[in-house]
Amino acid sequence: MGWIYLLGAGLSEIGWAVGLKYTDGFSRLVPTVLTVASMVVSLALLGLALRTLPLGTAYAVWTGIGTVGTVVLGIILFGEAATALRLACVGLILAGIVGLKLAG
Repeated sequence: MGWIYLLGAGLSEIGWAVGLKYTDGFSRLVPTVLTVASMVVSLALLGLALRTLPLGTAYAVWTGIGTVGTVVLGIILFGEAATALRLACVGLILAGIVGLKLAG
């Protein structure tokens, strides 16, 4: 169950990281409320995951999911660069996430 909580926490982290772009410096009410709600959900789910998962593994996987998802959505939604080097680095992060899951 801890891994399911951690996946939800990581997906919520993507939501708040991307949501920050839409808040326009926290000057837009609806995106700000949704972003803060996503932050709360992300941290709550991470806390639940930490009941059964090691701290170092859970934190690394949580931030890795958030990083990879945010990079992908940055490319899709905001036209950020999708160079071979960037994508290779994202692949390394994914390899690290899988490695931590297999090692844990």
